[in-house]
Amino acid sequence: MRLDGAERRRSALSMTSLIDVIFLLLLFFMLSSTFTRFGEIELIAGGGMAGGPLTPVYLRLQGDRIMLNGQELTLDGLPAALDRQKHTGADTILLSLDDKTVSQRFVDVYSALRATPGFAVAVIR
Repeated sequence: MRLDGAERRRSALSMTSLIDVIFLLLLFFMLSSTFTRFGEIELIAGGGMAGGPLTPVYLRLQGDRIMLNGQELTLDGLPAALDRQKHTGADTILLSLDDKTVSQRFVDVYSALRATPGFAVAVIR
């Protein structure tokens, strides 16, 4: 007790500041985190093909369009069309891109091509 008549009061500890700091840290870590999973794809350049004579089919990506030997396809119809090409003796897919093709479309088509057995895939310009 103090002699001057004024008692010193203890203030209660406030949790508001602590909650604010925790909330800001949570926001920071959520916004700075990456939730997508990056993958890798193995590319073979057109000049890097080795071996004997090739029997190629030409696949061209034009923006959202897929052209196989000049005929337009959908991504879902690509495996069946490649299966028909396999019966003609084709063993190589030459994949060409134009300037309007976005990278995600390329990865989707390339992944579908790599999942098709019996073909080597080469990316050309």
